[in-house]
Parts: sequence; structure tokens; C-alpha cells
Amino acid sequence: MSAATGAPHDGATAGWPGVLHVGLCLLRLPPDIFWQLSPREFMGMAGAYRPRPPGLDRAGLVALMAAFPDLPFSSD
Repeated sequence: MSAATGAPHDGATAGWPGVLHVGLCLLRLPPDIFWQLSPREFMGMAGAYRPRPPGLDRAGLVALMAAFPDLPFSSD
């Protein structure tokens, strides 16, 4: 009820609006199904376990630095 009173909430409840939005709006789960999911099931449905693309390696960084060099500062 802290949201209704304007009182600050703790960090443990800060993510609930996003979780509810994903479950009920994006995934369009019926509320009874949403509340029966385990956290692991919900994370899987939301895409948390998809493989991630590899990060930027040294060669990629060098290529970016060559394509977009830093320009010296000019105070003209």
C-alpha cells in the first residue's frame, strides 16, 4: 500500500511492474496461469535463457577505433 500513500517502497518490490507487464501484456498470460508459474518458468518464457551474442573482442574494438577515431579537442 505504500504506492497509494506516496511512501517510498523497498528495492524488493521495484521490479514487479515490469514483471507484470511482461507476463500479462507482452506474453498475454491469463492471470491464473501467470501466478502459477515458478520464477524459472517465467524467466524461460520471457527469454532470459536465450544465448547471447558474443561480446566485442579486441579486433572488433580496433576496427571501431579505426572507423571512428577520436578527434582532437578544438576550442575555436
